Amino acid sequence: MVDSTRDLLIAGLKDAYAMERQAEDMLTAQSKHFEDYPQVKARLDQHNAETRQQQKRLEQCLEDLEESPSILKDAAMRVVGNVQSMFNAAAQDAVIKDTLADYAFEHFEIASYRGLIALAELNGKQNIATTCRQSLEEERSMATWLDEHLVEVVTDHARRTQTGDVSRAGVA
Repeated sequence: MVDSTRDLLIAGLKDAYAMERQAEDMLTAQSKHFEDYPQVKARLDQHNAETRQQQKRLEQCLEDLEESPSILKDAAMRVVGNVQSMFNAAAQDAVIKDTLADYAFEHFEIASYRGLIALAELNGKQNIATTCRQSLEEERSMATWLDEHLVEVVTDHARRTQTGDVSRAGVA
């Protein structure tokens, strides 16, 4: 039960931790779909490393509040991410679906971190707000990158599908 703004902050941090664990699973699974798109794969792998750092930061924020991540939330979010990855992997347009899902997920993460920053500031936890700003900037950077490359990935995949050329190196 949420009784205070501190409880809201803790719940939000636990949700964010579970969200980042889901993101890690998603990015790991998706990386395999982008073997023919080395630039995209490299950026996904880079963001996956950032995601693991974000998890560590969130663990530290929770520890600062004498809390720990929620095992139940973590497990539930990871199941959702794994199911989504399985459905996308089976699709002919997995690369497109993954790109669109990543774009949407990045914006969800951006909104989550903005909310956490507001809650941290409301609770006078500037260290947590600063930590969340670092993750927010990484999410914004990834969202911007996806926005700049989305049309390119979609059209390149469409051309490959049309010509049957799925082994050629992808987006330059």
